[in-house]
Amino acid sequence: MTNRIKSVALSALVLPGLGQLYRGSRLKGGVMILLDNIFILGALFVALRSAGKLMVAGREGGLTPEQVVSAIQVDAPYAKYLLGGFMIVWAYSVVDAVFYKGNN
Repeated sequence: MTNRIKSVALSALVLPGLGQLYRGSRLKGGVMILLDNIFILGALFVALRSAGKLMVAGREGGLTPEQVVSAIQVDAPYAKYLLGGFMIVWAYSVVDAVFYKGNN
């Protein structure tokens, strides 16, 4: 397996930024891993905080998944922007791993 294929697989399947670390771009890989963690953990925090409020309020009655999703969309509309940021960094890491022109 070539270095390019390995770095793409690491970036795409495991964690964005690992492919860059594998290829020797420590700073770029570290920044990508940091940004991905910030985006995904921020989105999870916002979504779970919003869903948690709804679940505590609706303990007696049954909640449908649609009610939970709509409450998250109303209460935390910026969670989708955090997930979008994660997807942008992920896509960049895969493209960068494919077109990397380093020493390898």
